[in-house]
Amino acid sequence: MQPEPLPHPAVRPYPAEYVWERQLKDGTPVTIRPICPDDEPLMVQFHGTLSERSVYLRYFGSLSLTTRIEHERLVRICHHSYDRGFALVADRTNPATGQHEILGVGRFCAISREEAEAAVLVSDRWQGRGLGTELLATVARVAREEKFKRLSGEILRDNLATQAMFKKLGFRLRAMDDPSTVAAMLEL
Repeated sequence: MQPEPLPHPAVRPYPAEYVWERQLKDGTPVTIRPICPDDEPLMVQFHGTLSERSVYLRYFGSLSLTTRIEHERLVRICHHSYDRGFALVADRTNPATGQHEILGVGRFCAISREEAEAAVLVSDRWQGRGLGTELLATVARVAREEKFKRLSGEILRDNLATQAMFKKLGFRLRAMDDPSTVAAMLEL
């Protein structure tokens, strides 16, 4: 007699298959991996490293540090079920302190069964070292492996660095009805 198949777990286990070791352009080693509940204190520290300009470019407006690090908000981000998208963090061990720190976050969130929206945010100190490009490329890779057909994004028109990063990875950019934003689309 064959045993009955087990039901699918209610919560998907941590997707360890999406953990990669990378090196930034300057040789800094980082681990890109799915976010996990233990990352909440690291996310508080990460948000403290962001300038008002970086916050504005990512969230399309001002968002106070107090709001960004609210426990309820971070629980939604860090306690991910991995069923409708992923948040990936770039993590490194600080050689001076031996402590982990999050340098950047990339994510995709399902809009439909075929399309997900992508976004990336990198700590000001770590911008310009290829980390955003590495995170976005990894987001696209995971979205493809998760069977999404398209990744989309919305970028402020004056955020030329992010537009260049999306274009570098093959996203098509087009103007939107709102003159302050640009749409980005990548067929996976």
